Amino acid sequence: MAVQTPQKKRWTERLPVISHLRQSVGLQRGMLITGLVITIFFIIIAIFAPVIAPYSWAQQAADGMSFGTQQPPNARNLLGTTVSGFDVLSRVIWGAQTALLVIMAAIACSIFLGIALGLVSGYFGGWVDRLLVVVADAIYAFPALLLAIVMSIVISRGQSTLAGGIMATAISITVVFIPQYFRVIRSEVVRVRAEPFVDSAKVIGVPTGRILLRHVLRNSTRSLPVVITLNASEALLTLAGLGFLGFGIEATAAAEWGYDLNRSVADVTSGIWWTSVFPGVAIVLVVLGVTLVGESLNDLADPRLRTRRRAGGAK
Repeated sequence: MAVQTPQKKRWTERLPVISHLRQSVGLQRGMLITGLVITIFFIIIAIFAPVIAPYSWAQQAADGMSFGTQQPPNARNLLGTTVSGFDVLSRVIWGAQTALLVIMAAIACSIFLGIALGLVSGYFGGWVDRLLVVVADAIYAFPALLLAIVMSIVISRGQSTLAGGIMATAISITVVFIPQYFRVIRSEVVRVRAEPFVDSAKVIGVPTGRILLRHVLRNSTRSLPVVITLNASEALLTLAGLGFLGFGIEATAAAEWGYDLNRSVADVTSGIWWTSVFPGVAIVLVVLGVTLVGESLNDLADPRLRTRRRAGGAK
């Protein structure tokens, strides 16, 4: 009797989000799909902002006619105008691009440094491990927004340009996020380095660098997609907090939702609602979508919760 070998999954089915989506059932699947739809919609808006937005983020006139200030939604400005005479719809759309750039820059830097430090600390141990753990705990206890404000002042030097604002926010978020990635990678490396295949690689003389990258790192990154999605929403909130407090990006340099909320605070008491509602809704929706994806991946990464949900769905 021939023994049937299990079919190997295609690479698309092994991707983190796709594999979790196939495992989800019931309410958990609904939450994950909802979060993915919102997040993908946000990414599409950010990428195609130059095509979708009717005007530039700092445009105050079109066809030789000024938009006017604090104009309610109308045919020319579908979501109205701000106190500075900018089109609200255009700034909301362009703001998605700014938010995406900050999130990508912050997470990319955090992952690179966090993984490198986690590998060294977890694999070699000793005094290096103890020192890095103490430093990581000290940084993790520092208030994120306060650090972001300090870094914004130091890096941008009050100029608040697009590049300076993104760099300041990304670096400040990077410093705060590094301990999180460090902890995740370090714990996984400590577990993997005790596996027999690592000892076998040492015995046959495989170089340490190859062991770290090919054997240890490849088996220590399974929790990263969860951490990335959860940190993406925090990065957006940090950017919005900087803009709201006046340490973000100037309106003429780029569109940023936190800055627009700061400028619209006085409008609320005058009954001018459109300058604050739409940037605020954009922040809430993006944070909600990314958080739903992160929490769903976090639940599905736990075998106990995954088994329990499957059993509940089978009844």
